[in-house]
Amino acid sequence: MELEFLNVLWFVLIAILWTGYLVLEGFDFGVGMLLPVLGKKEKERRLLINTIGPLWDGNEVWLLTAGGATFAAFPEWYATMFSGFYIPLFIILIALIVRGISFEYRAKIEDGNWKRWCDAGIVFGSWVPSILWGVAFANLVRGVELDANHQFTGGFFSLLNPFALLGGVVTLLLFLLHGALFLALKTDGDIRVRANALAGKFALGSILAAGTWAIWAQVAYGKGWTWIAVIIAAASLVAVYLTNRAGKEGLAFTFSAVAIVAAVVLIFGSLFPNVMPASNVAENSLNIMNAASTPYTLTVMSWVAVMLVPLVLAYQAWTIWVFRKRLKVEHIPDAIGLATLSVPKELLKD
Repeated sequence: MELEFLNVLWFVLIAILWTGYLVLEGFDFGVGMLLPVLGKKEKERRLLINTIGPLWDGNEVWLLTAGGATFAAFPEWYATMFSGFYIPLFIILIALIVRGISFEYRAKIEDGNWKRWCDAGIVFGSWVPSILWGVAFANLVRGVELDANHQFTGGFFSLLNPFALLGGVVTLLLFLLHGALFLALKTDGDIRVRANALAGKFALGSILAAGTWAIWAQVAYGKGWTWIAVIIAAASLVAVYLTNRAGKEGLAFTFSAVAIVAAVVLIFGSLFPNVMPASNVAENSLNIMNAASTPYTLTVMSWVAVMLVPLVLAYQAWTIWVFRKRLKVEHIPDAIGLATLSVPKELLKD
């Protein structure tokens, strides 16, 4: 199969978009999952939410861009994946909607029950995608049942195989680790201490789970060069544990991000040149050629990307820089809402 430059380019660009999403949204998910663990009091929970408040919605743009790029560059891949994975992707969508609503409306009503429901929405909207993204990507690496027309013929429960479920555990632990390290980097005081302690435990769990899954994926589906990604991921997770114990929070967070990047390289490297391998008949697989748009479409998309992507990256970098300072519980003001306002006695008189 002769590969065209633009087809390869857009496969790589989509992999980069997913990398940005998983690295940036990964710590958002981690913070959301840790909300009831580290946020014992209301001010602590508000502090945790404030660490990602300016960032989480911008980080989700990477997901929208990755989905849009897949639709435009590889419409056959988009159609087969979003129809075959309809149920898990729909569940992820519901979880993200609930999470977004919970973030936006939590502070609108000063009521304890309302805030508890919103906190539950944040936790639900963080746990579910953290698991199901791993399940989805593991199934892409493993391959799914496709017919001669490249249509998914398996059922929902065929996606819940041991390899995919372990992939879900891996992303769950990696995001918990990434979130704990982010909190250790963004907070000060007691939460910083507890986040560092949790990060050490998550690092050990990630080394075990991710190491097992990566070796399984490499031996069963990988290529010779993707061993590099496996080694980098393993070395990065070990470095996370060591730098976390040494109190070097910035380095620990950086190594955590590198581990996620290496995992994405392993996933997309194992796929290439396929985008959706067929586990039943290899000839039914979708690849970067038979799933792609026309060369004209890919050319126009490339010029648009050249002009707009630098602006998006610059804005994201500026946002992270502006909100780089550590937060403390003491920085969180007392909440004042309708439920806590007192009415002057003279206004109650006739």
